[in-house]
Amino acid sequence: MHRVLENEFYYLDNFQNVLDWIGGRYRDLLTEEEQAFIAAFPTLPQAARALFVRMVMRKGELFRASKMIYAEIGCPVEAARQLLPSGWIALDPVLNLDELFELLAKPELVAAFGDKLHQKSARKAEQLEALREAFAESRAFSEWYAGCTDVAFRILVKPLCERLRLIFFGNLRQDWTEFVLADLGLFRYEQVEFSPASRGFRDRRDIDHYLHLHTCRERFAEGLEPIEDVLQDLPLQPFENEWLDSRREKFLFQVGQHVEKLQDWPRAIDIYTQCGYPGARGRAIRVLEKAERYLEAWQLLQEAESTPENDAERQHLARLKPRLARKLGHPKAIAPRPPAPARLDLCLPVPGDGPWVEGAVRDHLGSEAAPVFYVENMLANALFGLLCWRAIFAAIPGAFFHPFHRAPADLYSLDFHQRRAAEFADCLAQCDDGRYRATILAHFEEKAGISAPFVAWEYLDRPLLELALDCIPAAHVKRWCERILADLKANRTGFPDLIQFFPDEGRYRMIEVKGPGDRLQDNQLRWIEYCAQHDMPVAVCYLQWEQAA
Repeated sequence: MHRVLENEFYYLDNFQNVLDWIGGRYRDLLTEEEQAFIAAFPTLPQAARALFVRMVMRKGELFRASKMIYAEIGCPVEAARQLLPSGWIALDPVLNLDELFELLAKPELVAAFGDKLHQKSARKAEQLEALREAFAESRAFSEWYAGCTDVAFRILVKPLCERLRLIFFGNLRQDWTEFVLADLGLFRYEQVEFSPASRGFRDRRDIDHYLHLHTCRERFAEGLEPIEDVLQDLPLQPFENEWLDSRREKFLFQVGQHVEKLQDWPRAIDIYTQCGYPGARGRAIRVLEKAERYLEAWQLLQEAESTPENDAERQHLARLKPRLARKLGHPKAIAPRPPAPARLDLCLPVPGDGPWVEGAVRDHLGSEAAPVFYVENMLANALFGLLCWRAIFAAIPGAFFHPFHRAPADLYSLDFHQRRAAEFADCLAQCDDGRYRATILAHFEEKAGISAPFVAWEYLDRPLLELALDCIPAAHVKRWCERILADLKANRTGFPDLIQFFPDEGRYRMIEVKGPGDRLQDNQLRWIEYCAQHDMPVAVCYLQWEQAA
């Protein structure tokens, strides 16, 4: 923490670093206004710049001097006056009634409106509505509250600063606190080389597309207008920027799900059939069936069967096909069933700390000679992430474009593996020649604590990792990694809950636990089937609780 406090203007330095980064990498994409801002900012007095950044880092556009007291800045009013020539802020801004209510506390509202404010004990929202008709016109803050000694100011270029934040991070999810958390050591990030081509946005249209899509998402989330109005503004044509288009596809899929819940079958079908997001085609078939358009559903199903997008879609189609065939009068076909996994049936007393089924089975089956661990998806993902660290964090153009990436920007893109095929092939080949163990353990030590998409450091320790490498054959580690890599989003979940090691025998088994009334989920079924296909030991344990006498 001292690293931050030693420099009182750490936040100002961070902001300037962002401006320098953007100016150096994105100058050809910037508007004249953005270029002028980047050029003018460092010329202002330090206190003025610091106050400005403090406002940028806070929510909203309106601030009171009394709430902006910082020792390193000094008088906020004086700092604000130094900002006035820039045109980036306004002192004593004109406010409407809603904005005034955001700035003032209830006692101040009583002082400002006096007898005009009826029911002084009412909630602020009720007071606002009571005054709205009589005070419809905007006025300066000092005119609203004549007896107030405080000063208000408004930042006028917040949208510009939000655009700069977007250009730097490539999203509006991350904000300026990333710098602080990194300086404090709370978050650490892999150091990746940035080439000139490592930019999230390739031309100005990418930035405009992102902002437009973001606005559509906000409107959709608020739910204050008809869905058709949002759909009318939603871009339906693919963006040239692949990772940006994946965001568009995901949002389109979410809108389709919403419309489907409303049972608006024609609109849902129209959206799903225009959407390339994984799962959209399967949903389109399902909705066509609900709309009793069975022939169209059958034709789309056959098309999907010839080129299934992933195991999840293949599983979905296998369930839909018999039902659709029956409705169309096609001959009944018996789909082959995968072999059932080994089964364990247990009846145990409820533990004193509550009915945690995985914990109860873990404690019952485990022993000193054959310990059992609750790992769920953590262990398989960690082995993949540590073995393939170099491939995951390869400096591919467009994958990393700022120093605060927890994962490549294109992690879930369809061509993620393809763009790093050579790197992943080398990583997985280590399972064939024995290098994998040293690589995994070395990365565990060297990269400990660095934010990564597959390694949950807080749940992983070296003894567990070494035990896993002692008992899990290299061929199985490779198979796990291959399946995760085949569909990084879908296949990183669904792994069995428990793993039991038999160190003296150099073997292991995986155990999926199901409590009373619980059943296997689709992603769990897919993992179990995969393990069975490749002779990896897996069992399903069905637990019942003993009835109290």
